[in-house]
Amino acid sequence: MSPGFDALAMPLAALGAVVLDRLLGEASRWHPLVGFGRLAAGIERRFNRRSRAGGLFAWLLAVGPWVALAFWLRPAAPFVIDLLLLYFALGAQSLCEHAEAIARPLQAGHLDEARQRVGRIVSRATSSLDASGVARAGVESVLENGNDAIFATLFWFALLGGPGALLFRLANTLDAMWGYRTERYNLFGRFAARLDDGLNWLPARLTALTYALLGHTRDALACWRTQAPAWDSPNAGPVMSAGAGSLGVQLGGAAIYHGQEETRPLLGIGPPPAAADLGRAVGLIRRSLWLWLAVFFAIGYWHA
Repeated sequence: MSPGFDALAMPLAALGAVVLDRLLGEASRWHPLVGFGRLAAGIERRFNRRSRAGGLFAWLLAVGPWVALAFWLRPAAPFVIDLLLLYFALGAQSLCEHAEAIARPLQAGHLDEARQRVGRIVSRATSSLDASGVARAGVESVLENGNDAIFATLFWFALLGGPGALLFRLANTLDAMWGYRTERYNLFGRFAARLDDGLNWLPARLTALTYALLGHTRDALACWRTQAPAWDSPNAGPVMSAGAGSLGVQLGGAAIYHGQEETRPLLGIGPPPAAADLGRAVGLIRRSLWLWLAVFFAIGYWHA
């Protein structure tokens, strides 16, 4: 195999995984992440004694064997392993389809259906949201999950190949399942939440920069600088503030989580989002994805 191909193997695997994700989407049955979620739920029921040590052990038990297996198998067929692991880890097409499934009934005035659709991808209560609230929840989810399901996954793929993408997505899944500040998860899920924050720190800022470059750049950078520090999450703040500024909409504000209303800082600049802004958010995600792939190939050609 030529040195040139070696340098381009990972960009080509990334392109192949993105194309597969676009054509096939997520597997409708037997998706590995769904199976992992069930495994993680069983591990949590068995080992959650509401302690940090138990959470660390459970995290290692859930993630360690799969990542170790991926690293062990990779030398046998690096290109194929990288392509398949990244395909299963990516959630670009699924994220875009969920956003479009919210936008269609919202544009048609079917608010109840739109509430149900957005309730499938957000953790806040959606039954009393008005049309703007549904659009806001959807745009926030698209921007934040664009980082988690796409760009942070690609970042760790670029560093560690398919096993890196797998490591990040499994860690991110456990944060989504265990990383809550509730009585049940506050101590048990602490390691999962902190590790996800660490793995996401640099990718989130690269995602925010990408969003800023592909929209209203000056507004996006200003929102990132002034608004992100007030957001609870150190990584969602930059991503969502830059994305909102790039799109020219205002996100944040009141939302109900676990039965309690939270008043969150405002993000972005401009009017509240409408149904059409979900499509604009999807467009920003797709443009960002192709920019990242172009950068991958540019780096590969540089090293070829």
